[in-house]
Amino acid sequence: MDQLDRTVPEGRLVARRTVLEMGCGLVGLGLLAACADDDRATLPGPTPTTWTAPAEPLRFPEGFVWGSATSAFQVEGSTTADGRGVSIWDTFAAQPGRIDDGSTGDPAADQYRRWESDLDLMVDLGLQAYRFSVAWPRVVPAGSGEVNQKGIDHYRRLVDGLLDRGLHPAITLYHWDLPQPLQDAGGWAVRDTVDRFAEYAAVMFEALRDVDATWLTINEPKTTAMVGYAGTEHAPAIGDLDAGLAAVHHQLLAHGKAVEAFRAVGGQGSIGIALNLMPVYGAPGAEAAASRLDAAENRLYLDPLLRGEYPDEAIGSAAGQLNADRAAFDALVLPGDLAAISAPCDLLAVQYYGVAGIDKNGTWLEVFPPSPASWQQVHAEGLYEMLVRLTDDYADLPPLIISENGIPDPDAQGQIEDPQREEFLRTHLQQAARAVAEGVDLRQYYAWSFLDNFEWARGMTQRWGIVHVDYETQRRTPKASAQWYSGVVKANAVAPV
Repeated sequence: MDQLDRTVPEGRLVARRTVLEMGCGLVGLGLLAACADDDRATLPGPTPTTWTAPAEPLRFPEGFVWGSATSAFQVEGSTTADGRGVSIWDTFAAQPGRIDDGSTGDPAADQYRRWESDLDLMVDLGLQAYRFSVAWPRVVPAGSGEVNQKGIDHYRRLVDGLLDRGLHPAITLYHWDLPQPLQDAGGWAVRDTVDRFAEYAAVMFEALRDVDATWLTINEPKTTAMVGYAGTEHAPAIGDLDAGLAAVHHQLLAHGKAVEAFRAVGGQGSIGIALNLMPVYGAPGAEAAASRLDAAENRLYLDPLLRGEYPDEAIGSAAGQLNADRAAFDALVLPGDLAAISAPCDLLAVQYYGVAGIDKNGTWLEVFPPSPASWQQVHAEGLYEMLVRLTDDYADLPPLIISENGIPDPDAQGQIEDPQREEFLRTHLQQAARAVAEGVDLRQYYAWSFLDNFEWARGMTQRWGIVHVDYETQRRTPKASAQWYSGVVKANAVAPV
């Protein structure tokens, strides 16, 4: 199938501020090339769907794993406890004006101290797995050198707590909290960080070598590279596209080196990387621009991992491309790099939030209605399209998991009754089941997020949790969506309504 063969409704420009968090708005961030011609076509409505959910529940395969997810900086708090070092997000959040409400990562959802009761709540909800991330600064505070045993001990207790409760650990090694000393030395824009990450990864693999876990090396390299290095809306706020493209390559290479370390240690379980992917829809006459945008958004990450090569279309001066020097990027890629990046993995994690649209001039278009996070264009069928497209396009595709999928509450206070999230989860899970029925090897699903938490540049003003957190008391209250999701897990099926 050709995911680009779609038309879009009358385009509306999305303001730069609205495409920040997930790294899925390269046009809005001003990183993509665009044509000078502003003669934009009048766009018809989207192609009607030909699929209707069946009347009976859609079942998932036996042994399918259901969970929810968080990340360390967003939920842990205790940013100075037990020898934890400073991360780039500590530095960024401390700078006036960076975070909407001036909040920081402390106390966030205070999970560093409340993890046991949070795991009990997962059991109460019937969840089977928990995806969390390790804070690199807790384990190797300076980013390299001395290892902090107290940090390792914390994650050992957390993993043992999961196993004692019959919950499967899904462990992300890097979810954006780079140790500040490494950033001071250049961060992901320099090659040395690759080796430092491999060393840190080996420490964690050795510490948990007996654990049958799902390991994810890097979370959304696109977001780190394009929003934090090419852009300025995330830490470390470099604002240089060349630095962003260097961060792309170095994160992917760090992933490859971590996989090598995992094999060398003899770690149990499975290992892969988490990519935020999105279908790209072109306006009439914008097929070439849409293909180039797809290369920048998706294939720049998929092709080196699954084919051992970078796509030709991603970088250049044509509409939809990253407007940078391809020769400079190619110079970053040394002999052996692509072989390391493309070493076989046990899984590929897909993070799905929505879709993108583009016109022939390279202008970002609003194709489907946004969620309360206005960068997020909600289109459940896009998940089906992406899962099937991966299966069709990549011959050696490993099994898939959905490691993030969710929507925020309409306002900063959050809701216990959250019908929008329940509908979002229901329609997306239907599309996931549809893909499975057509042969997609999908094995795990993690709703984002388990708890309301620190939402990066939005601070505490945007709530993504299936569990409400009262930030004054840290009281947890499962939302209606959590109770609904609990029923899905119990049935291993999603009902039509």
